[in-house]
Amino acid sequence: MTLFAELLEISKNELVAEAIDQGQVPIAYTCSLVPEAMLSVDRLLPLRVRAPGISGTESADIYLASTTCSYVRSILEFAMDDRYDFLEGWVFVASCDHLRRLHDNIDYLLKPKFNHILDIPHKKTSQAVDWLVGEFEALRKALSEHFSLVADDRALKASISEHNEFVELLKSIGDLRKHPNPPLSGTEFQQLMLAAVTSPKRMIADTLKQYKAEIETRKKGIDSRARLMILGGHVNDPGFVEVIESQGGLVVADRVCTGSIPGLTPVDEHKDPLVALAEHTMAKADCPRMMDFDGRLQRTLNTVAEYRVDGVIIETIKFCDTWSLEAAEVVKRLRDRDIPVLRLEREYRLSNEGQIRTRVQAFLESMGK
Repeated sequence: MTLFAELLEISKNELVAEAIDQGQVPIAYTCSLVPEAMLSVDRLLPLRVRAPGISGTESADIYLASTTCSYVRSILEFAMDDRYDFLEGWVFVASCDHLRRLHDNIDYLLKPKFNHILDIPHKKTSQAVDWLVGEFEALRKALSEHFSLVADDRALKASISEHNEFVELLKSIGDLRKHPNPPLSGTEFQQLMLAAVTSPKRMIADTLKQYKAEIETRKKGIDSRARLMILGGHVNDPGFVEVIESQGGLVVADRVCTGSIPGLTPVDEHKDPLVALAEHTMAKADCPRMMDFDGRLQRTLNTVAEYRVDGVIIETIKFCDTWSLEAAEVVKRLRDRDIPVLRLEREYRLSNEGQIRTRVQAFLESMGK
């Protein structure tokens, strides 16, 4: 088992525990539209919350409808079970009704001392950027006052610079998947991506550099039946990718909430930091909540070409309204362009592995692979 896999076994991994002992303040977030660089100023430690090894949501189901997506119910279950009692605050985005209900229930049941929710516009316009600057300013003020932080422009610029350096490191590893025979699997990449957002960056950066140096010297790349791309929402369990790759396909690209494309893009360091963060958030927002379907489709097609993808797997968590609506039209548009596509509806917790294997096997065979 790699270090990255070990770090994903529990919510409070050894690096997080060490950082807290050193005085860092862990802040939870649940969406890629949260400005992670702002949650890294001064002593803050941003952690994307997961529910590793979740077995059921009996307690959360008391407060959330059964038609609420299982990601939200799993996070609430962990919270009610005190799995997140080490957190000092939460930052949410009003990205969908399900995550808004999670914010409300966390506030009602846990009563955290810091619980902030951001309102992100649905259109990518200059007015949206202006609105977002105001939202980020309110978040900065709330964080600064509550935690007695230094979060002025100078501190925020330093945080952005550090964020960009880390992102460039992750992107340089992800770019290796463009090779005809990549030196790392999609499962490996998913492990390191999740470890990167659930661990202190300063503590894991050297390990990532060592890992990159090691895989670059691998004499033999990975052969595969087909190069695959995953498109969809949360993929918080590398085991899902591992099940797909067990049938001989290789996941070389991902446009998912927790993936590398388009998340691994730098923030402009030459502008006002709040404006730069707002523009960066709008530029990377590929969520179906955004009114930009044609743009998302074109970026997906560009990724297919850039990574020489043979087939696309669209994964949606059951009851996810936004991705479910998006997926139906994306399937049609991709097939109109003769791009093989498989749609998988799943639960947040990895289950029905046998069924997934069967469907992926059939998908590869349908492509003549």
